[in-house]
Amino acid sequence: MRLALALVHYPVLDRSGETVTTAITNLDLHDMARSARTYGAERLFVVHPVAAQRALAERIREHWVTGSGKRRIPDRAVALDVLSVVSSLEEAYGALSSAGREGIEVWTTAAASRGLPVTSYAETRARLAQATRPVLITFGTGWGLAPELIANADVRIEPIRAAANTGYNHLSVRAACAITLDRLLGEQTAG
Repeated sequence: MRLALALVHYPVLDRSGETVTTAITNLDLHDMARSARTYGAERLFVVHPVAAQRALAERIREHWVTGSGKRRIPDRAVALDVLSVVSSLEEAYGALSSAGREGIEVWTTAAASRGLPVTSYAETRARLAQATRPVLITFGTGWGLAPELIANADVRIEPIRAAANTGYNHLSVRAACAITLDRLLGEQTAG
């Protein structure tokens, strides 16, 4: 099984449902790279159409992978080495398969199902174990992935829900990534 993640900054939604581009957050890069490395994802694509934002992400990566950050905290270099900065999802698709989008499975995550059918974590876990094509799990920033990305996904993973109904569901993307990876690839214990 080949697994990669994408942290998508465009096309995503703002609070009013408009399609926007969000800014890169340093913590997202660090924490999602650490989760990706821990659970065996081969890459974490940071998807951003703005050159200045991609340069920022590259600068952060280089600081930890080859710069003074590597000398201070070598484990961070191992994690951030999975980071690949790209301008579009199409670029990420091409990096995973010479056939582009047709050669991979694209899976989405979301805080709400938006009326579309979703796949349970148990079913998704089983499908991942049997995957013959690379799988790219996409995570949206802002208020989530744009509707066209969700509608065109091969798998829409069910939303993360807390056991206690607090009425609040707005996890950071880095927390959602860690929870998703643990549910799909973590050690299963009897509950």
